[in-house]
Amino acid sequence: MGLLGKEKGRQFWGIFWVFILFPSFLAAAAMPQEKGVLWVDRFANKVHAGGIPVGWVLEKKPGGSSKIAIEGEKEDHFLDLLSVGDAFGLRKDKSFDIRKYPYLSWKWKVSKLPRGGDIRKRGTDDQAGQVYVLFPKFPTTINTRSVGYIWDSLAPVGLSGKSTAYGKMKYVVLQSGAAKLNQWISETRNVYEDYKKLFQEEPPTVGALLLYINSQHTRSSAECFYGNIFFSANPPDNPRK
Repeated sequence: MGLLGKEKGRQFWGIFWVFILFPSFLAAAAMPQEKGVLWVDRFANKVHAGGIPVGWVLEKKPGGSSKIAIEGEKEDHFLDLLSVGDAFGLRKDKSFDIRKYPYLSWKWKVSKLPRGGDIRKRGTDDQAGQVYVLFPKFPTTINTRSVGYIWDSLAPVGLSGKSTAYGKMKYVVLQSGAAKLNQWISETRNVYEDYKKLFQEEPPTVGALLLYINSQHTRSSAECFYGNIFFSANPPDNPRK
């Protein structure tokens, strides 16, 4: 997945220095409650240079033909991540108790899968869709856990496991293959229950949410769109699939 390989490993370690250097920032990063909802983003606000939405931090600058962009009109906006033989992501720092807001909901659409991407093999560990919830745990540089939700090219739906490069990163494959390309898919996961199942322990405080994309291992390209990401105390009504 996006956090594997030597190059990806270096990027992943960089994420965790934020938790060491800026703990007070994380404490203030939780969004206000809105009827039991903690919004991550609707992607309708302003963007910084390079298309980076306000409130997000870039994890490695996209190169070449890769891009980050906000698209859409009126109230329907979404984030576009395009990777061309590249690896990068966006992180939004948040600090809250996952027990209070256990459900993570988002919608995503994949238009292009990395050719031959397979999360089970380090040499082909590329995915278009990657959503990670990070749980910093001291010492954060070697002990931070993350739960990842993946749209893979080849690995079967329902597969769960751990990163071949970083054992504290575990994942669940939610979508796989090209059958649903160019379709908006809505997802809801109980992150609290997923964490306990994957790590066999109670989770620490959430530290951030990370969106990632990569296609460098397979030397191909990938594209994923994201919209309406939020945590909630209860599952949303009538989630669309």
